[in-house]
Amino acid sequence: MALTSAKTSGLAITGLGVAAAYALSSVWPVAGALTVAVVLGVAVGSTPVLAEEHRPAVARLTKRLLRAGVVLLGLQLAVPTVLALGPGTMAAVVLTVAVTFLGTLGLARLVRVPRGLALLVATGFSICGASAIAAVEGVLERDDEDVATAVALVTLYGSFALAVLPLLARALGLDATRTGSWAGISVHEVAQVVAAAGPAGAAAVGIAVVVKLSRVVLLAPVVALVGATQRGRRDTHAPLVPLFVLGFLAMVAVRSTGLVPAFVLDVAKTGSTLLLAGALFGLGCAVRLGALLRGGGRALLLGLLSTLLVLATGFGTLAAFT
Repeated sequence: MALTSAKTSGLAITGLGVAAAYALSSVWPVAGALTVAVVLGVAVGSTPVLAEEHRPAVARLTKRLLRAGVVLLGLQLAVPTVLALGPGTMAAVVLTVAVTFLGTLGLARLVRVPRGLALLVATGFSICGASAIAAVEGVLERDDEDVATAVALVTLYGSFALAVLPLLARALGLDATRTGSWAGISVHEVAQVVAAAGPAGAAAVGIAVVVKLSRVVLLAPVVALVGATQRGRRDTHAPLVPLFVLGFLAMVAVRSTGLVPAFVLDVAKTGSTLLLAGALFGLGCAVRLGALLRGGGRALLLGLLSTLLVLATGFGTLAAFT
């Protein structure tokens, strides 16, 4: 009976956290529900609001929500839409993701950031922000504080990028197409991409979102690669490619058929956001704020360097290939 009560309470706490995240993100859309959810989770987890007996139930629920959310995320992607960008833009996207991911890991060694946090930052900054962090955290060794730190860095430096990129694009004389492509290939979160491309007009926003989603396609291989490198550090009986990643790819294939009704896609998009918000709220609940605040300077430096790297690489690859 006590176990059932704890599960029910954990579900209720997570549900309230997601509802609050949605309400707050509607006031500040640039942050997004996922970012707000992890911040609320940290706030709840660092205070007596969340009783110790409820933490295991929230943690178990978090894993299930995470995997389900990543699977549904695949329905946002259609291979033909990505291919329509053309080989030049696709090459620029792949190269930018690779350089940002590997470059961030190298920079992390220079500034002495722990490996777990470095992998989370590298994945989030190179692909799709909080969603990518949520997807990869389950296949690597990391501290709970690392997840909240990585999401905080995405919020901080994604906001920095969305403010700076339009100014740079105007100074460089970039047209709407190039501005949108640069925003999509360089800025971290989808909401931040829209905000960064917005000053250049609706055409720039449309291009930015498609380019951004083409980065999301690379989430599956990156998570599989990170999982493979962790096999020697964790359970060697774990599958090479996690089942939820295969589910993600299956949903991409389903979306690519063009047979899924629009209303189903809308429901799936909302459902994915809700599930991932719940997962990130749960991850935040596992964090102790005091530990998170200690030694944050190196993480801040890594976030800045990684943001500058993705902005420069994105601009350079687009100039070279398009």
